[in-house]
Amino acid sequence: MASLIIGIDALIDRYVNYLLIEKGLSQKTIESYTNDLSRYTEFLNTQHIAHVSGEDTPVIMKHLIDLRKSGLGARSRARHLVSIRGFYKFLVYEKIIKSDPSRIVDLPKTGFKLPGILSVDDINKLLHTPDTKKPRGSRDAAMLELLYAAGLRVSELVNIGLLNINLEACFVRVFGKGSKERIVPIGMYAKKKIDRYIKKDRPVLLKNITSPYLFVARAGNPMTRQGFWKIIKRYTLQAGIEKEITPHSIRHSFATHLLEGGADLRSVQIMLGHSDISTTQIYTHVAQEHLKRMHEKYHPRG
Repeated sequence: MASLIIGIDALIDRYVNYLLIEKGLSQKTIESYTNDLSRYTEFLNTQHIAHVSGEDTPVIMKHLIDLRKSGLGARSRARHLVSIRGFYKFLVYEKIIKSDPSRIVDLPKTGFKLPGILSVDDINKLLHTPDTKKPRGSRDAAMLELLYAAGLRVSELVNIGLLNINLEACFVRVFGKGSKERIVPIGMYAKKKIDRYIKKDRPVLLKNITSPYLFVARAGNPMTRQGFWKIIKRYTLQAGIEKEITPHSIRHSFATHLLEGGADLRSVQIMLGHSDISTTQIYTHVAQEHLKRMHEKYHPRG
């Protein structure tokens, strides 16, 4: 096989070029993948393994065990496995190996824990907390509603342009990591709050100046990530929610609630803008736990 001829370092270089050129991932993401694969390479060297193959499942598992023994947490080990899976998938795609040995290796179970997920009731409390009679409250309500409706990253939310929202068709055009574009539906609740904000309260906040951004702060500038984090913290306290909530908690809640409601994983992956479905799969554990509780509660022999 080709893997017996091409060295591991050369294969990783080819994979990184693929992520950069073909997949268009951000530099930060590529650096994370590279660091994980470098550590995997170091492990292979200690095992005197010079080449990768489709039979590497025990090797990958031993690497994860060694990472655990070194004190690496479950979440970090899960990230390492995601990096390794992507590498082996690429090797199969390039016909360098015939089968993916990482496919049957499970993510560390405790790595599935997603802190700060809100219940649907808590989400409703949070979304109804801003005072929409005031221009800033109307803006904040529209931002929170859109964040939950579309499962956006906070960086995506604060940088949305006025022209990127289509209220007639009920969707938002988002530019995510690596400037990748995706179209996400937003629903009627978000539509109503955004429509009111645009027509009535956004002009008041702009004070006769123009801005390309949908959600504006001072002088028509976009809100900063830190500024929006403070807004969420304030409304969380006002709503009486005791959990520590961040903007990313709303994104986690969006994905979890969709899966609990029966959405398929592929659709959630597209809406979240994940390049690799294995990144989205961390949410399935939470949904499965919900189904287990429902079975125990309502099944005659649960």
